[in-house]
Amino acid sequence: MQEEIYVLRIGHRIERDKRVTTHVGLVARAFGAKGIFITNAENEIKSKIDQVTRIWGGPFICELIDVDWKKFISNWKNENGIIIHLTMYGLPVEEKIDEIRLRKEKKLVVVGAEKVPNELYYLSDYNISITNQPHSEIAALALFLDRFYSGKELSLKFSNAKLKIVPMERGKKVIESRI
Repeated sequence: MQEEIYVLRIGHRIERDKRVTTHVGLVARAFGAKGIFITNAENEIKSKIDQVTRIWGGPFICELIDVDWKKFISNWKNENGIIIHLTMYGLPVEEKIDEIRLRKEKKLVVVGAEKVPNELYYLSDYNISITNQPHSEIAALALFLDRFYSGKELSLKFSNAKLKIVPMERGKKVIESRI
């Protein structure tokens, strides 16, 4: 998969969102994004995501950003990238996924923690809904990436993995790689 998709997590609430923000990063990595940028987060979150990447393979970048999210989005657009905001208020993913897939620019998928500022709806090139019902940003990101990659991300191979799972009908088997 050659697409350059990154995730921007905005609105992280310290102490309240550690686990959810970590899971947004893990889903981004496992489902084929190249990296995640997180606003206002603790170093512990970056450490956990980086540790998973070291053990289970990459490449995947995780950056904590202290710049205002609006400035980050503006810079992204100035570098010829597009913004895809996942929101329950957007247009259905199945109506727009082919159009998004055809665009060759780098893609930044934005997911919020708390209620996102109204301004994001106007800064985004696409406001995309997975469903028009309240749901998790983790689920929305996973489903968006799955639809974008047409399921191919489910068989991704990560380079430099120290551990690999051997699929089995029953039980667990993990092998250590000799890197």
